[in-house]
This record gives sequence, structure tokens and C-alpha cells, in this order.
Amino acid sequence: MSRYLGPKVRLSRRLGVAIADLPKHNKSEFIAPGMHGFRSRRLSEYGIRLREKQRMKAHYSVLERQFRRYMATAKKAKGNTAVTLQQLLETRLDNVVRRLGVVRSIWAARQLVSHGQVRINGKRVDIPSYQVAPGETIMFREKIHKLLRENMEGLAGRQVPAWLEFNPAQLEARMAALPSPEQIPFQIDPNRIIEFYR
Repeated sequence: MSRYLGPKVRLSRRLGVAIADLPKHNKSEFIAPGMHGFRSRRLSEYGIRLREKQRMKAHYSVLERQFRRYMATAKKAKGNTAVTLQQLLETRLDNVVRRLGVVRSIWAARQLVSHGQVRINGKRVDIPSYQVAPGETIMFREKIHKLLRENMEGLAGRQVPAWLEFNPAQLEARMAALPSPEQIPFQIDPNRIIEFYR
């Protein structure tokens, strides 16, 4: 399995947006990587679409081949392709764990899932790209509860989205419904991404 192993803050600086909910990523003004940063230049239409795609890929920590598969699935599905693409990415198991506020970043959520610490309806699931369906219950192994509670104390201000029902006392969650675009806390223009793949 291939994945990005380079410096994570550099991704935020290059893309000009915070791709993780960490203090070092949430700077108001990003200076692009390199000695002098970006020289002022106007992006072409292609460049704008490419940047939107790169931002979405980085936010969900997926690589190009996997992102293309999500794009193909969204095009085949009935309804709005942009909304379907966002829902497919938002309901990945690693992202759902991140949205619950029990870990600090998407990379920590992926590690938690890969190490077999997450249960879906009582069954162990160790695939970060697993698509969580409405009605499914997410639980964590008992031996990891202490660490998750410490993380939650450090992330006290984080809100759990309305499409997830979370019981912090038992560290148990349920996906109540599919997320709508307004409930996704990451600002992106998915229509530009769809235009990029035309």
C-alpha cells in the first residue's frame, strides 16, 4: 500500500489551506514552501481545477488512483455527482473516526483503523477505506479507550457533525444519515473537480 510519507505541513503550505485540524496547519497566512514562496502568478482554469482536486485528495489522504475510483463511482451513481463524491469520501471509516474527535488527524485515524482498534457492528474492520453505511455502529477496543479519552480532552472544542450520533461515555457512535455538503467542514468546490476529469 502506497501513501504519502513526506512532511504534512508542507502539503498545507503548498495548497494554501489547512488539510488537518492541528494548530500548526491552521495558520491564517500560509507561505508556500521554498526559500521565496510562490511568485505572484495567475492560475489558469486548468490550474484552479487541479488545485481543488489536490486539496480534496490531501484532506482525505487518498492518492490519485483511489481518488479516480471514487470519481468513477460517483459518476455512475444516480443523483448529483458532486454530492455523491463528497459523501463517498466523508463516509470512509478513517474519516468518520476523525470526525468523532477521538484522534487529532486523518493520519492518526488511519493508524487506529489499520491496527484493528475499530469495530463496526461488533466486527473488527482494519480497512481505512471501508464505507460506513447509515445505521452502522462504530465502537473501539477497550484497551484503547484511555488514549482516546486523553485525545478528546485535548480536542475539547471540536464538534461532532449532526450526521453522527456519538456517546462519549461509552465511546460508541452510530451513523444516523449520509452527510450533506453543508455539514462538511472543509471548503471545496467539487464541481471544479468534476470539470477536471471531463
